[in-house]
Amino acid sequence: MKLSIRWKLFVWVNGLIILFVVLTWFMNSSFLEEYYHRTKQKSLLESYKMVNSIYKDSLLDIAFDLELIERLKGLHVIIFNGHMEKIYDTSSNRNIILPERGKQHFSNKRQSMQHSEALIRKYLPEVAKDSPIFINNRDVRLGTDLITLISKLDSGAFLILNTPVTAIYESVKIANRFSLYTGLLIILLGSILILIFSKSVTSPILELNKIARRMATLDFSQKYKVKSNDEVGMLGKSINSMSGQLSNSIKELLESNMALKKEIEKERQIEKMRKEFISNVSHELKTPIALIQGYAEGLKVNVNDDEESKNFYCDVIVDEANKMNMLVKQLLNLAYIQSGHMKLNIEKFDITNLISEVAAKNSILFQQKNVKAVFNDNESVEVHADRSKIEQVLMNYVSNAINHVYENGTIKINYEDKGNKVEVKVFNTGRHIPEKELEKIWSSFYKVDRARTRNNGSTGLGLSIVKAIIELHHNRFGAKNVDKGVEFWFELDKGS
Repeated sequence: MKLSIRWKLFVWVNGLIILFVVLTWFMNSSFLEEYYHRTKQKSLLESYKMVNSIYKDSLLDIAFDLELIERLKGLHVIIFNGHMEKIYDTSSNRNIILPERGKQHFSNKRQSMQHSEALIRKYLPEVAKDSPIFINNRDVRLGTDLITLISKLDSGAFLILNTPVTAIYESVKIANRFSLYTGLLIILLGSILILIFSKSVTSPILELNKIARRMATLDFSQKYKVKSNDEVGMLGKSINSMSGQLSNSIKELLESNMALKKEIEKERQIEKMRKEFISNVSHELKTPIALIQGYAEGLKVNVNDDEESKNFYCDVIVDEANKMNMLVKQLLNLAYIQSGHMKLNIEKFDITNLISEVAAKNSILFQQKNVKAVFNDNESVEVHADRSKIEQVLMNYVSNAINHVYENGTIKINYEDKGNKVEVKVFNTGRHIPEKELEKIWSSFYKVDRARTRNNGSTGLGLSIVKAIIELHHNRFGAKNVDKGVEFWFELDKGS
C-alpha cells in the first residue's frame, strides 16, 4: 500500500513522540532511583561539610544551624564525642535527656542509640581515615530504610547523618506512573496536532502536485495562490513563473508551427499553381501554334492557288498571332503585378468620368452585339486609386460582360456610395455562374465554358488581373448571380 506524504509525516512524527515517551518512562524506571540516591548522598555530604566547618566542641554555638539543617533537608543528626558518648540526637529533641514516655519508648530509644554506636564501631577503621562513608541501613525504631553518612569531624567527634529512602521508592513509582499517564496524553494530543499540522504542510504540496500534473497535459490555466514566504511559497512562485514561461513558449511554438504549416501550404499551392500555370499556358499556346503551323505549311505547298484562299490563310495566321501576343502581354502584366514590384500611382479622380470613358471605348462592341449599355454618368464621385489600373479593371469587367451577355441583352455600369467606400458594379444579362464556380473564376486560365471563350478570344487571365490589382489597392471584389444575370463588383477608397 502506497502511503501519502501526509500519512508518512503523521507516522514518523507520531513514532518519534511515542519513542520519546517510552524512552522517558524507561529512563525513569531504570535510573531515577539511582539518581535520587546520588542526589541524597550529595545532600548528606554538603550537610557534613557544613557541620564540620562550624562545630568547635560547643553544641550551643551550632544549635540553630543544626535545627536549620534538620528542618530544611529532613535529616536525622547524631553526634558522638571522642569517648563514644552521644552528645546530640535529633530524635532526643536535640537532647540526650528526654522525659520518659513509657518503657517501650525508652527501649526503642535505647535500641536506636545502641544501633548508632554499633555503626560507628563497625565502620570505625574506615571513619578514622577522615573520609565520610555511606551505608544503607534500617531504622529499628521506625522500621524504615535509611541512607546514612558516617564521618569523623575535625574536632574529633563523630557525625551520623541519615535520611529515609522509603519516600524515594514511592516517588519513583509516582513519577513513573505520572510519566506514563502524561506520555499517553501527549501521544493522543500529539496525534491530533500532527494530523492538523501534516494537513497544513501537505495541502500546499498536493495543490502544487495537481498544478504540475495539469502542466504536464499543457494546461497552464491554474495558478498557485502564494500564502507564505517559506520554501513552499517560494516553490509556488517558481511553479507559477515556470507555468507562465512554458505557456508563452508553447504558444509561440504553436504560432510558429501554424505559420510554418501555412508557409508549407502556401508553397504547395504555389507549386500547384505553377504546374497548372504551365499546363494552361501550354494548352492556350498549343491551338494557335498548331493553326499557324498548319496554315503556314498550306501556303508553302500552295494547297490552294486562288488568291482568296491565300488571304484567308494569312488572316488566320495573323489572328492567331495576335491572340498569342495578347496572351503573352497579359501573362507579363499579371506576373508584374503579382511580383510586388509594381508601385501604384495613387491619385484622386472622378469615377463617373472613368466609367463614361470605358463605355465609350466599348461602344462599337456594344453595337456589334446589339447590346443595350446603361451606365451612371449623373453625379461625380471622387476616389483614391491608380486611375490606369482601375481603368484596366473596368475594361476587363466590361469585356467579360460582352463575352457572356445574351444577344440583345443589357450591360449596366454603375456605382454605389457606401460612406468611406465606393462600390463599382458591372451587370450583364446572361446565364448564371454555378455557385461552386464563383470562387474559381478568379484563378488564372479558369474558364467556365472553354469552347465559348476560345471563340470570343478570351485568355482566362482578365479576372486574375482584376484580383491582383484590387488586392494591391487593399480592397474587396467579387461576383454574384442576380435576377436575370450576373453582377461583378469591386470597391475603392472614397476621396475626401
